[in-house]
Amino acid sequence: MNLKPLHDNVIVKPDAQEEMTKSGIVLPGNAEQEKPVHGKVLAVGDGLFFENGQKKKMSVKVGDNVVFKKYSPDEITVEGEEYLVIKENDIVAIIN
Repeated sequence: MNLKPLHDNVIVKPDAQEEMTKSGIVLPGNAEQEKPVHGKVLAVGDGLFFENGQKKKMSVKVGDNVVFKKYSPDEITVEGEEYLVIKENDIVAIIN
C-alpha cells in the first residue's frame, strides 16, 4: 500500500463483516449490512501542530485494532482494495 496519511488522518482496513446463520453457515457481508465500526490501522499521519509549533502525538499506531464512529470515515479504493480514512478524533477505542 502506497498511502501516507497527512496530519491527524489514519488509514484503516475495515474488518470483514460476516454473518452466521443459526445452523452455523457463514454468510459473506453485503451492501445492505451496517457500515463497519472497527478495523486495523495500516498507516498513521504525523499529527497536528499546536499554535505554539509543538506537535500533538498520535494516540494510535500501525497494527492497532480500533473502534470508530460509524459514519465518520471516508471510503477510498486503491489498487482494487477498499480502505477507510478516519480523523484521529473519530477513533473511540483501541481493542486489546
